[in-house]
Amino acid sequence: MERVLCAAAAGLLAVAAITVGASAGPVAPGEVKIDDGKITKSLTGQPGSAVKGREWFANRKLGNCLACHNNSDMAKEEQFHGEVAPSLDGVADRWDEAHLRAIVVNAKKALKPDTLMPAFYRDSGFTRPLKGFEGKAILTADQVEDIVAYLKTLK
Repeated sequence: MERVLCAAAAGLLAVAAITVGASAGPVAPGEVKIDDGKITKSLTGQPGSAVKGREWFANRKLGNCLACHNNSDMAKEEQFHGEVAPSLDGVADRWDEAHLRAIVVNAKKALKPDTLMPAFYRDSGFTRPLKGFEGKAILTADQVEDIVAYLKTLK
């Protein structure tokens, strides 16, 4: 009887591991759905890191957020903040997490089609992408979640 119970328990654990493994991993850019200007669920199933998000935000070779947005949180350490887009001071008071995620993923769908902000988590449908960039998103799902976590600190 004990062997049967142990075998049954082992079988259940194996099924659980397969189920968890099958659902693990980020949502692919082409699978992301923006509903009513929001993406309610994390792209990775995990919360992002605000510390890493701050690094990505300041990285001029990645998202280059500072090219368009100013941000008082980085005023002392980063020069040449942009003035083309809205200031991100207080952005967490203006938008909730689901809206922030959608804006970072694809502002043209989350906000308005004529915004200058690029889609950071989109990998197709571009007009004349640079050679070698076809089929690639600017940010990874993890980086999107990290930047959203950082933006949530800007109150």
